[in-house]
Amino acid sequence: MKYVVVLRWGVIVLFVALLEALCRSGLISRHTMIPPTEMAVALAQLIAAGTIRADATVTLRNVAAAFAASVAGGFVLGVAIHALPRLRRVLEPLFASYYAVPTFVFYPVLLAVFGMNDMPIIVIGTLFGIVAMIVATLNGLDRIPRALLKTARVLRMSRIAAALRIQLPAIAPHLFTGVKLAIAYSFIGVIAAEFILSDRGLGYAISYAYNNFENRKMYALMLLIIVIVSVVNAVFRAWELRLARRRGLA
Repeated sequence: MKYVVVLRWGVIVLFVALLEALCRSGLISRHTMIPPTEMAVALAQLIAAGTIRADATVTLRNVAAAFAASVAGGFVLGVAIHALPRLRRVLEPLFASYYAVPTFVFYPVLLAVFGMNDMPIIVIGTLFGIVAMIVATLNGLDRIPRALLKTARVLRMSRIAAALRIQLPAIAPHLFTGVKLAIAYSFIGVIAAEFILSDRGLGYAISYAYNNFENRKMYALMLLIIVIVSVVNAVFRAWELRLARRRGLA
């Protein structure tokens, strides 16, 4: 495991160093991209000045709401669809092609329903993340060992007890996969929606910087999003590994 971690960080450091060298040498124009070290300096300056605090707060609040709705809704829908095989046969082909649907075309409808606020953006973020959670839940329920289900029947466990003590722990690895995908897709949905549909948030700030040729600010904000997503995923990964060690799977 330590070897894998070292190798992973080695690849990241090598990539950043290569990008730094290409930008410094002029092979990548400064009009296209600034060196990673300058991105980090610009981000530190923005944080110190406090100019992005309001936009970051709006985006993180929207992402948190979209993520929570994606995970909770995806899990409930996944369980319901698994219990209805005929419905599942109808929906599964749609899940396979879901992300080809241009979700943003529904924004005018969402705007008419929810009004001029953050709710349409949260709904778009939820629509991006929920299907990943549904599919992960279905995969987990499909792979519960039959021996565990027979054990629950032999012990005459109630449905609730069997679900909490046997089924939920058995599908936990698959649920964690869905959770990690849901947070990534929720970020994508919210940032993209803010980029083209909002007048505040990190997505809007990136768009504004781009339109005004403020490369340092634009790349600093992009770096901030990458760092936030990486930290969140690292936390979920550490939690997943801790649970796996407790179960003797890692």
